[in-house]
Amino acid sequence: MKDLLVFDFGGTSVKYGMFANNKLSEIKSFLTPATWEETKEQMDAIKAEYEADHHIEGIAFSFPGCVDNKNGEILGASAIKYIHHFPIKKELEARYNLPISMENDANCAALAECWIGAAKGFKDVLFVIVGTGIGGGVIVDGKLQLGAHLFGGELGFAILGEEEDGTPITLSGHGTAVRMAARYCERKGVAEGTFSGKDVFELADQGDAPAAEEVALFYKYLSRGLYNMQMSIDPDMIVIGGGLSANPAIVQKVEDHTNELITARIKDFTAKIVPCKYKNDANLLGAVKNFFVEHEVAH
Repeated sequence: MKDLLVFDFGGTSVKYGMFANNKLSEIKSFLTPATWEETKEQMDAIKAEYEADHHIEGIAFSFPGCVDNKNGEILGASAIKYIHHFPIKKELEARYNLPISMENDANCAALAECWIGAAKGFKDVLFVIVGTGIGGGVIVDGKLQLGAHLFGGELGFAILGEEEDGTPITLSGHGTAVRMAARYCERKGVAEGTFSGKDVFELADQGDAPAAEEVALFYKYLSRGLYNMQMSIDPDMIVIGGGLSANPAIVQKVEDHTNELITARIKDFTAKIVPCKYKNDANLLGAVKNFFVEHEVAH
């Protein structure tokens, strides 16, 4: 087992920690710098700090965007513009003279949950992050499926219908509590953010009719998206990550709504939908698992 330095890059902050003695520890974070040069300086200092107590044998990264390991680049776009479209992996390997691994953050979370999380022991798993938008990772026969264009798991782009004006109804645009809250605020004529998703769920429980309608639409769109994924990929389990995973009761209702769609058409099985286990640490742990797979480390 190797001692690994692990980084998880986000638009607001970069989390990091050490994976040593078969566990993740010493987890800290820093605000995401404005430039790549500043970022490398931060990482240099962190590596030097940890080297006082650890023999670092590799560095594992979780990044936003479409990670192209064949060419060592991060394609697509993200909130961190400076990590894209240059040979970032080669630069990191040269800078630190250590084995490097990198993978998309949602894919890392999927790997973590299949390795030691909610989906441990299952080989075919769909991991769905329900946050501001919707993303995810697809695991088939125990292996991450990236797809021909590295867009495997980009679930939020799924189109579920269209508005009266022809605007597509997408899973990310309509199937999250964040968008549900935004629609409620619009109906109330108040600024977006005045009510949170949690507020809308509570108002619906208290009998607020517009809130109840928006909650119903949330379940409708999210369950339709998950139904389509279940019927397309046929996973053993769907694991829910992101902010929604903090409320198991809502995840249970999502499962119920999804299974209503399934059992109305077939009687052979029902979907199993569960909240993730590792929440905010999943990306770091998945980056470790990805390093082990890429570098063929026994674990």
